[in-house]
Amino acid sequence: MTKKLRVKSSEYIDETNRISFKFNGKTYHGFKGDTLASALLANDVHLVGRSFKYHRPRGIMTSGSEEPNAIVQINQ
Repeated sequence: MTKKLRVKSSEYIDETNRISFKFNGKTYHGFKGDTLASALLANDVHLVGRSFKYHRPRGIMTSGSEEPNAIVQINQ
C-alpha cells in the first residue's frame, strides 16, 4: 500500500487496525474506517470497471456512496 494517495491524518481512519479485502480476485489491505474507494486508491488501483456499451475504462470519481462507477458486491 502506498502512502502517496493517503491523507496525512484523519480522525475517521484508524491506521493501527489493518484490514485485508479482495477486489477482482486480488488481496489488498486497508485500514479500519477506509471506504472501498479510499482503500483501492491507496493500493494504486485506478481502474474499477468498464462501461457496458463501449467498454471504456472507469475509475473512482468520489470516495462515498454516491460513486457513479461503484457497481460492486460486498460479502462479509
